[in-house]
Amino acid sequence: MEFNEVVKNRYSCKKFSSRQVGKVELEDILEAGRLAPTAKNLQEQRIYVVQSSEGLAKIDKLTPCRYGAPTVIVVAFDKNNVFTYPGDKRDSGIEDASIVATTMMLAAANAGVDSCWLNFFNPETAQKELGLPENEEVLMLLDLGYAEEGSKPLPNHYSRKELKETVRFI
Repeated sequence: MEFNEVVKNRYSCKKFSSRQVGKVELEDILEAGRLAPTAKNLQEQRIYVVQSSEGLAKIDKLTPCRYGAPTVIVVAFDKNNVFTYPGDKRDSGIEDASIVATTMMLAAANAGVDSCWLNFFNPETAQKELGLPENEEVLMLLDLGYAEEGSKPLPNHYSRKELKETVRFI
C-alpha cells in the first residue's frame, strides 16, 4: 500500500472480530518496531505480545479498551537504558517507545491488520500486573486484529485542522 494511503486510511478500531493476526503479519509488525529509530540507537523498547487467554484477562483487568482484540502488544521501555538530553530534564524513553509503537501501528495498517492505540490504563499497575521488571515502564498497549464486520472509524476520524492551523514557518 502507498504510505500516504496507510496514514490516511488507518483508524482506531473499536470492535474486533475473534480472527487472530497471522504469524507472518505479526512478525512483519514486530520487525517494523525493531527497525524503528531510537535515540543513539539504544533500542530501549521492550515489546510483549499478549495472545493467551490468561494474558488477555490481565489486559482486561487493566483497561476496558481491548475491544475484543485477539492480540495486544505491550510497549514498554528500559528506564535504565535511555539517552538523557542536554539540560538533564528529559530522556528518550517515552519518545523512543512512541516511535516504535507508531511504526508498528502503521506496519499493521500496511499489512491489513486493524489496531487501536491504548493509553487508558495505569502504567504502574500494568507493569506489576504483567510481571515486568521494575526498570521497565509501560508506555502503551496496541490492540491488534481484524475489525468486526460493519466496524468503521469514529465520526470525527477524518476531521483534521488545516495545515495553517498547526504549522508555522520560522
